[in-house]
Amino acid sequence: METLPQLLSDNYGKIPAKIALRFKNFGIWKTYTWADYYEHVKAFAMGLASLGFDKGEKIGIIGDNQPPWYWGELAAQALGGVCVGIFVDAVAEEIKYILEHSDTSFVLAHDQEQVDKILEIRKELPLLKKIIYWDPKGLWFYDDPMLMSFDHVEALGREFEEKQSSFFEECLFQGRGEDCAVICYTSGTTGLPKGAMLSHRTLIENRKAWSELDPCYGGDNYLSFLSPAWATEQYLGVAGGFLSRFVINFPEGAETVQANIREVEPNVIFYGARQWESINAMIHVKMASARWLNRWVYKMFMPVAHKLMDTRLRSQKLSAVLRLLGTLSNVLLERPVRNKLGLNKIRYAYTAGAAVSPDIIRFFQAMGINVKQLYGLSETGVNTCHRDGDVDPATSGPALPRNEVKVAPDGEVLIRTDMMFIGYYKDPEAKQEKVDGEGWFHTGDFGYINEKNHLIVIDRVADMKELAGGQKYSPQFTEVRLRFSPYIKDVLVIGGKEQTYVSAIINIDFENVGKWAEANHISYTTFVDLSQKGEVAELMKEDIRNVNRVLPEEARMKRFVCLHKEFDADEAELTRTRKIRRSFVEERYRNILEGMYGGQSEVTVQSEVTYQDGRKGVMRAFVKVRSVDENGTGDGNASAGTVKGS
Repeated sequence: METLPQLLSDNYGKIPAKIALRFKNFGIWKTYTWADYYEHVKAFAMGLASLGFDKGEKIGIIGDNQPPWYWGELAAQALGGVCVGIFVDAVAEEIKYILEHSDTSFVLAHDQEQVDKILEIRKELPLLKKIIYWDPKGLWFYDDPMLMSFDHVEALGREFEEKQSSFFEECLFQGRGEDCAVICYTSGTTGLPKGAMLSHRTLIENRKAWSELDPCYGGDNYLSFLSPAWATEQYLGVAGGFLSRFVINFPEGAETVQANIREVEPNVIFYGARQWESINAMIHVKMASARWLNRWVYKMFMPVAHKLMDTRLRSQKLSAVLRLLGTLSNVLLERPVRNKLGLNKIRYAYTAGAAVSPDIIRFFQAMGINVKQLYGLSETGVNTCHRDGDVDPATSGPALPRNEVKVAPDGEVLIRTDMMFIGYYKDPEAKQEKVDGEGWFHTGDFGYINEKNHLIVIDRVADMKELAGGQKYSPQFTEVRLRFSPYIKDVLVIGGKEQTYVSAIINIDFENVGKWAEANHISYTTFVDLSQKGEVAELMKEDIRNVNRVLPEEARMKRFVCLHKEFDADEAELTRTRKIRRSFVEERYRNILEGMYGGQSEVTVQSEVTYQDGRKGVMRAFVKVRSVDENGTGDGNASAGTVKGS
């Protein structure tokens, strides 16, 4: 079996009655067997063929993780087509760039919200033939010849099959492993996103190599939460589902993920770094406001859980006392936490996409949740991963089978594998710039390999900073450690050749800081108001001082601001995988930088906001500049932001 649709056909032939997909809708779990999976893919593929979809054409898919995404992707691939994934929160301009650049001719959209985005830009997409949607709510009265429901396409497919009964199978088995399966657009942190073309062979073989380390089985449950527009979900959720034949569970919605996890109790899960940080913050805040007995148990047994984890990871023998305390810790602390999170049956819990604090991994490992950090790229797949019993929270683990990792003399991480991407769509020269004559892919990441052959990624090479005195430091190294705090949602560490010290722009976690403020009888009205409170500044100073203690003198933060708003992907401050566009944010908030390094105590910030109806406005706020070495809470007065429509 060389392609994903061929693997689907194989599973259909061998285990047609086994459950392949499960999706919770309107409070009820609906299951789909491998036979159901195959029939939906077949019907939709035949429907696409009847509408003129041909080999080599692209289908753009945008929507939540639900079965129709998988069916649509596999249907296009069975016809020799290519799937182009788009993140669900992408705005119309971003969607236009991807659809235009990839020459997409069909779009499969989830609901009215996504359809409206496509309709807004369709006149600028001359190659677009059809917009197909799978959730009809709100679209019943749309009268547009370009629109068509998923069910209608499937019905056309069944009619088409009556005329050409063998068409689907003939197309399916013409596929080859070298054919392009998906185009995954890079995050675009340093420029416009590039379309990385991944072949069927790349997806399948990379997952096979990964499975040699962490095998999955037919009885396992996997929760598909991260968008298939992200390459890692293609490797684990799509290709992994066919190879391991585990059950792929789709949550009802983003807001019900945690509740759905408790119902599913997955064996395998993959979260981005920000999700693990969010869960960690939630646990710490809930423990802080729990009943006195629960707080006592947490305080008493967390050190025991960490001691047990360290002993296991060092392969040391447990003493009788530690074994007894470990049993009590598991019963009173670890198991209740895992039950609350729905992770009591977890075997592999992965994180990737951005650096995560070692303290986050240590915490979850101590809770008995086997969190492993991956390293990889859209272009090279998953390249490193922790081994069971050899989880070093500060690293990304050793290389996977059939992968080589080394560090160039200048510190850049290089990857070599026989499962490399095909190239960048419409930009063949770009691959030649990335892959040298010996087959090494130049990642652009700065790191090193320790004595255990574990890869440690420090930062992007381009993001390593040098201060006026010549001292070098890594902003990301500091940022990931600050995000361990339950009160900090995001942070940008700043300081370059024009500065003599390091400073930070902080996004407070509004929900957690709000709970803390209420518990401490601190009144506030808005995000702006809360973020500028003197008491909140003291809370941030405590976290900064804790991180400063583990940093060299030159990398320690001296001044900071709590930003009046969260960083927003819709305003191009973040990528769709939640990475900060560092250069853009530094330029956007240049006046804050000038204020921090110019000795000001307050800076006026002005930013444009776009309302849902398309109107634009201007938000002005007064942001206080704080010094880490200051004592006292300050005046605590914040000037609320004002918005003026235009």
